[in-house]
Amino acid sequence: MVAVLFMTACSQAPNSSGDNQATQASTPRGPVSGKTAFWEMYKSAHSWAGDLVPLALQSKMVPGIKNNAGKAAMWSATFGSASRHEARTLSYSVASHPPDIYQGVTVGRALPWAGPTREALPFQTSEFAVDSDAAYKTALSAAAAWVKKHPDQEVSFALGNASRFSGPAWYVHWGSEKSGYAVFVNAATGSVIKN
Repeated sequence: MVAVLFMTACSQAPNSSGDNQATQASTPRGPVSGKTAFWEMYKSAHSWAGDLVPLALQSKMVPGIKNNAGKAAMWSATFGSASRHEARTLSYSVASHPPDIYQGVTVGRALPWAGPTREALPFQTSEFAVDSDAAYKTALSAAAAWVKKHPDQEVSFALGNASRFSGPAWYVHWGSEKSGYAVFVNAATGSVIKN
């Protein structure tokens, strides 16, 4: 899962040349749940490869719009295609913030993909039953004491699958990697995963 998240974080910003594409949404709006953004990106990714499999979904920030209660102003999703031996990271944003963020769906460049690994397994869309806002509520109940002591910490979300889990899991994280609190929530059942 870490490798997929790293690949997502290192994806290139869209530009006007090459095979990057941006489609505009009609009007800017507030933050959206992970599933809302995921399906917008999935539709675009499906036109790229009919055999695509989702690998990861991650919340992002848009300056001037606060992510709140499991919803984010921007999400990125990584999909893999076995027939093409490629992966692509797409993003969905509710607003534009030039020069790097565009409203709607932006399709990133194709990257080589050798297939699933123990740390980054694909998941089926049917296994993604619990949305980010529901995962947030579950994680918040588990992290309540820490969040109360650190009320101003940003929260981020990542959805992925690794061999240590029985299926895809939400990684809900408050604060920084050095000083923070994380909860894993099963994306199929909505229960906290004990590690």
